[in-house]
Amino acid sequence: MAAVATCGSGAGTTGSAVATASKSNVTSFQRRGPRASGTNDSGPRLVSIAGTRPSVRNGQLLVSTGLPALDQLLGGGLAIGTVLLIEEDKYNIYSPLLFKCFLAEGIVNGHTLLVASATEDPANILQELPAPLLDDNSKKEFDEDVYNHKTPESNIKMKIAWRYQLLPKMEIGPVSSRFGHYYDASKRIPQELIEASNWHGFFLPEKISSTLKVEPCSLTPGYIKLLQFIQNIIYEEGFDGSNPQKKQRNVLRIGIQNLGSPLWGDDICCAENGSNSHSLTKFLYVLRGLLRTSLSACIITMPTHLIQNKTIIARVTNLSDTVIGLESFIGSERETNPLYKDYHGLIHIRQIPRLNNLICDESDVKDLAFKLKRKLFTIERLHLPPDLSDTVSRSSKQDLAESTKRLGPGCGMMAGGKKHLDF
Repeated sequence: MAAVATCGSGAGTTGSAVATASKSNVTSFQRRGPRASGTNDSGPRLVSIAGTRPSVRNGQLLVSTGLPALDQLLGGGLAIGTVLLIEEDKYNIYSPLLFKCFLAEGIVNGHTLLVASATEDPANILQELPAPLLDDNSKKEFDEDVYNHKTPESNIKMKIAWRYQLLPKMEIGPVSSRFGHYYDASKRIPQELIEASNWHGFFLPEKISSTLKVEPCSLTPGYIKLLQFIQNIIYEEGFDGSNPQKKQRNVLRIGIQNLGSPLWGDDICCAENGSNSHSLTKFLYVLRGLLRTSLSACIITMPTHLIQNKTIIARVTNLSDTVIGLESFIGSERETNPLYKDYHGLIHIRQIPRLNNLICDESDVKDLAFKLKRKLFTIERLHLPPDLSDTVSRSSKQDLAESTKRLGPGCGMMAGGKKHLDF
């Protein structure tokens, strides 16, 4: 009778029929009906935030890192409430680009930004963000590129295997998507987008004074000021959910540049056992606690190649959720190696977060390389070209002939000690 009263007070026979059907066959699909049409139920509130989507694996809310290829490697994107640690390359050339793509993605989606740096003014960092390739602009640019390179032969339809004309064509440019955008590294983001965005800057030389006294065995003054600044932004703007009256919920994107460097007042890069060896780990512990209880995501670049104590690197990795390492070919032997001529460096997925799981998901692809084209920063699977030339076999035969000349009179005895005997 309760079902009849709720379903058909003014519908007559139709309401009674629906009530009897619901009595005999109650399913989970019918129970979700009022939830979809009702206005009092909260429903999936987090999914409605611009620039976010739920994970298909664990339901965690995700934001894009600004690189769709990196989002795919991380399981769909960067989870809300987590820390993404980027191990800087040796000359710090490519890690700032990943840092800026993360911030540019936030401006395009209307997210709130918090930029912290000890070397560069955050206002100058925002002026150097790459320009987004939006749907209209990217389509126009790639259409012009295709039109300029079009040949008369391209207009000729295939006469052999004509049925392949019905198959969908492969996209030659960036695919339009509401989650994640592509960015042009050769252009700067429009000034109108920066002016319309909501961002907060933390420039360490302006926030700290030389007369500040800090108690021993505590965080460095730079870390204390930064944590207080982040905490105030989270609480004042309601990213912790303390302001339910706010009509539109948003995401806070936090970017911290060159964390752990001596400019932050940390000495882990100067000595193996410094006086502030635990300041960085304490900072990450408190920061992750703030992120877990708020709608925010953080990206940190750190010069781990300068940290002398490997134990600190292991602790930093454990306190971070996602860890990515960049290895540039500049200044190494691989720069002149013809096998790596198509790439600029390697990217290592050190750690993937364990969200609602006992173990983390490991990527099937281990060998990843990146290259910076004229406009786009791309991540690809490392493919070494096959060496099918005749010069390799000839050189190997010459080396084998020279090695046989060095052989002693005894069978199996090798004078050189480097070449094996070829029977």
